[in-house]
Amino acid sequence: MDGFASIQVNIGGSLSANLVAGSSIQLGTAHPQAADAGGRKDPYLSFRFRVEIEGLVVGGFSDASGLQVELPTEDYQEGGSNHFAHKLPKAMTYPNVVLKRGLTDADVFWKWLDSVGNRSAQIERKTVRIILLNSEGEEKISWRCLQAYPVKWAGPELKSEASTVAIESLDLVHCGIRRS
Repeated sequence: MDGFASIQVNIGGSLSANLVAGSSIQLGTAHPQAADAGGRKDPYLSFRFRVEIEGLVVGGFSDASGLQVELPTEDYQEGGSNHFAHKLPKAMTYPNVVLKRGLTDADVFWKWLDSVGNRSAQIERKTVRIILLNSEGEEKISWRCLQAYPVKWAGPELKSEASTVAIESLDLVHCGIRRS
């Protein structure tokens, strides 16, 4: 560099600066892999998802809620130790998963609920998979609701003065959620 000194300085984590006498500061990544080493920087957006039932995409949904797992505890007061209570875990609990979509001529949900409600038929349990997509439409995270079946269907609220989409919802009970 014709007699000029060059200094490499790390500026917190993966950012570095090259300081050269008589020139401007050049910022760059000290380790190109360091930016990816910590995983994804931006969170995924919640509006990009799809729902599959038994591996089949069953239509576009506007909402999927109830992806929740809770481990309730029970207090146990130990004899002779009165300054605290032990917290003992109980069985995991899972709320209903609620799926909402625009009402169409497809009556797959109605038929499924009707088959479950028919006492002479065996309950048809299915795996329901809710898949979160990235901005390119690629699968990133999914949740499988195991052995799910419908327990409630709700039709749209019909109002003559409104011009909104008619929405149907389906509540599903299941035997647990697995993340993949």
